[in-house]
Amino acid sequence: MSTAEPRTGASPLRAFGVTWVGHMFSLVGSGLTSFALGVEVYKRTGSITKLSLVTFFATVPFVLVAPFAGALVDRWNRRTVMLISDLCAGICSFFIWGMIAGVESGRWPLEIWHFYLPFALSSVFAAFRGPALTAATTQLVPKEHLGRANGMLELAAGSSQLISPVLAGALVVRIGLQGIILIDLTTFVFAFVSLLFVRIPSLPPSQTAAPKSSLAREVAQGWSFIRTRPGLVGLLASSTATNVVLGLVTVLITPLVLSFGDADTLGAVLSLAGLGMLFGGIAMSIWGGPKRLVRGLLGLQMVAGFVLFGGALPANMPTVALCAGLFLFTMPLIMGTLQSIWQRKVPQELQGRVFATKRMIAIASSPLASLLAGPLADRFFEPWLSPGGALAGSVGRVVGTGTGRGIGFLLVVLGLVLVVNSLVTWLVPRVRHIEAELPDAIPDKPADNVTSLPGNPPTAGGEPALAAAAGDSRS
Repeated sequence: MSTAEPRTGASPLRAFGVTWVGHMFSLVGSGLTSFALGVEVYKRTGSITKLSLVTFFATVPFVLVAPFAGALVDRWNRRTVMLISDLCAGICSFFIWGMIAGVESGRWPLEIWHFYLPFALSSVFAAFRGPALTAATTQLVPKEHLGRANGMLELAAGSSQLISPVLAGALVVRIGLQGIILIDLTTFVFAFVSLLFVRIPSLPPSQTAAPKSSLAREVAQGWSFIRTRPGLVGLLASSTATNVVLGLVTVLITPLVLSFGDADTLGAVLSLAGLGMLFGGIAMSIWGGPKRLVRGLLGLQMVAGFVLFGGALPANMPTVALCAGLFLFTMPLIMGTLQSIWQRKVPQELQGRVFATKRMIAIASSPLASLLAGPLADRFFEPWLSPGGALAGSVGRVVGTGTGRGIGFLLVVLGLVLVVNSLVTWLVPRVRHIEAELPDAIPDKPADNVTSLPGNPPTAGGEPALAAAAGDSRS
């Protein structure tokens, strides 16, 4: 799998910048579609469970495909992987546009399950792009600047969170869902074209000289590398718990806001919350993250947990927007710091499969969170805190009763989970001392001027790293 090298003299850092701009535009376009379709689903059904099912079916394929995608990313040129991923994701958006066009023309009725297949296919292609982008970042950016680069990637996500709801809320009444999806398609084209003008340097010959093993073995190597390093196992378990909380919060914010406002209010709240994520990305890009990575990571997770205690406050736009903004401010700092740890400790020739395995295990919690959010809110917490409910006379005296108060209390519980998770993780010595016990596995400088011939992309890792992945523990 290969493409001809583009004729450009761009340095690796400039290549990262161009890739980042295309990535940001693509995220904004995808955010437009996600926001508009999410509101449409909830308006049509009024069900948190059905809303969460859309997220569920958009996540499960990612989890199933991720290990194989990671192994293939290590075999193929990472720029090529991102190009094909963007192209195929754009085709999926075009398919959704066709469905909406058919519905609005009266050719067939719209059912929620119609969205499951294109969302599932988009998830498959995202399983390839994620590890390819993360591994390419390590190749293009010096080790001492990885925190800032990860902050820029989180900044792109924050920009999407800020811009997409405002644009979607303003545009959906003017151009409809079809117009929103056409904008999404345009951003995919922009991301695709921007990648045509960059070059991802190949790995050093010492890392690409070994012949390829079977795909099944390479998939297993991703887990073997993690499993033989207890510090990474503990870090992965902690981040998985954090992802469960984040997934629940993401699903619950929409019904919480709609319990006291309309779609315009939701767009405003998400935009203000996205401002927090934007500032968090800017802070991470400038700061670069804490020097004591593990201590800083767990401290930031505790701060995020305390912010969720704001769910006990009266639900109104200023309060929810402030708490959501503070919570999302911590996310780029947490994710950027966590990613820096993994990028430092995993050899470049193994990063595709290791990162894909890590993401698969961590993000496997997202379908669980999506499935849990609806039943927890609809069947338990909301009835418990309705007037006369089981907790109305106890918890209800603090958080209040009525529509949305059960969700508010559920957010408090999730905040407590984050705080406890951080404390428990800190008590595990192999995690607490991972920076000293597990040596950095990447060079101090990226391979600036190493080129790969067309038709001969980087292959999987060299013998030393493969041997380490197969069973040698360095932690």
